[in-house]
Amino acid sequence: MSREQRGPNEKLGAVLALAGISNAGLARRVNDLGAQRGLTLRYDKTSVARWVSKGMVPQGAAPHLIAAAIGQKLGRPVPLHEIGLADADPAPEVGLAFPRDVAQAVKSATELYRLDLAGRRAGSGGIWQSLAGSFAVSAYATPASRWLITPADSSVAREPGPADGSGAPLKVGHSDVQKLREAAQDARRWDSKYGGGDWRSSMVPECLRVEAAPLLLGSYSDEVGRALFGASAELTRLAGWMAFDTGQQEAAQRYYIQALRLARAAADVPLGGYVLATMSLQATYRGFGDEGVDLAQAALERNRGLATARTMSFFRLVEARAHARAGDAQAAGAALKDAEGWLERSRDGDNDPSWLGFYSYDRFAADAAECYRDLKAPRQVRRFTEQALSRPTEEFVRSHGLRLVVSAVAELESGNLDAACEQGVRAVEVAGRISSARTTEYVRDLLHRLEPYGDEPRVAELRERARPLLMAPA
Repeated sequence: MSREQRGPNEKLGAVLALAGISNAGLARRVNDLGAQRGLTLRYDKTSVARWVSKGMVPQGAAPHLIAAAIGQKLGRPVPLHEIGLADADPAPEVGLAFPRDVAQAVKSATELYRLDLAGRRAGSGGIWQSLAGSFAVSAYATPASRWLITPADSSVAREPGPADGSGAPLKVGHSDVQKLREAAQDARRWDSKYGGGDWRSSMVPECLRVEAAPLLLGSYSDEVGRALFGASAELTRLAGWMAFDTGQQEAAQRYYIQALRLARAAADVPLGGYVLATMSLQATYRGFGDEGVDLAQAALERNRGLATARTMSFFRLVEARAHARAGDAQAAGAALKDAEGWLERSRDGDNDPSWLGFYSYDRFAADAAECYRDLKAPRQVRRFTEQALSRPTEEFVRSHGLRLVVSAVAELESGNLDAACEQGVRAVEVAGRISSARTTEYVRDLLHRLEPYGDEPRVAELRERARPLLMAPA
């Protein structure tokens, strides 16, 4: 889609001539760049002619792709104003930058927080709906490499801050940071119990906009600033995780990138590793096993000698998930063994971070079961799933539902249709109590696996029980 300007876009025409790019050549370059980001674009030379001669402005990510395509040919960045597209929607690039400068990092994060609210006000998914399908695992390459090279900024002190309601500079203290940490703790509990789509979880982006953004733009010492960046990174990662759980992959990616940048400003290497591990889980979930391995290994390497044994166990477990998705059984097995070893070396008195409170042997067993599911080893899936389900808890409802689905798949692959349907019914019951697109997708996958047995009454009953869940609006 395009909207019309007044008159020809002479700037775009001049820069195309300078770069020596034909209309057909630009269209091809834009389509190719779009494909690299998961977009299906079908621009041709006629599209470009309209942009130049009639001043039509393409929507979505296209203006930024045009600038990138021309910039590649010229060998330098091309800003939108140089090609007459300065008034194009900036949204497609918001949140994807990983600035080297701390002040720019604050700007990048706070712009993302404000964009999310604008999207919610627009309705029907807002800006995130317009970006649907724009997840690109390659967008994680620069953030991961920059974090590996420099995992901490030298100083984050900021003076002066913006004015608060009284007209005085907003001075940030430890009490302000503590409020953000308490909000993150509450959000983690809400997310685990009710799912990322629950109304309580949806308050996290609002907290970032209303509470975190003004503090980040305020005035603080280096000590307070480190704590502030750390708390903001936790909340931002949570916003990304909740977006991931509700199927908004493009929003999640942007939150994760900003969370990693904030963790670097906090000089919190374990937290940065946790964000990278979350990125790895998303990449793995999307089918990019090799990239998931890279991200998990980045988390591990920077944390050797820094993170606690329990933290290292989790990072190694995430790496195992990625190896399994990539089909490397040997590497997955080695990573699982190492993760279990780290977990056995952990002690209750260790100084584990608060954000790792969810991780226990139950969680290890649950993820190990998913590894073996991907590797098509049902006996191992059943063994670990039994351990994962041995202590069901109301605190981690979504996790319990996912484990039930994995158990059902294992029973099915072992030839136990009755047991598979029984576990499937339990999973559907749990899924109906939470708001999690990811859990619904697991149930959908189970039903797909059961299609060859569609005439069986037990399968028909399960399908009927799942119908309200699958038909519910996203």
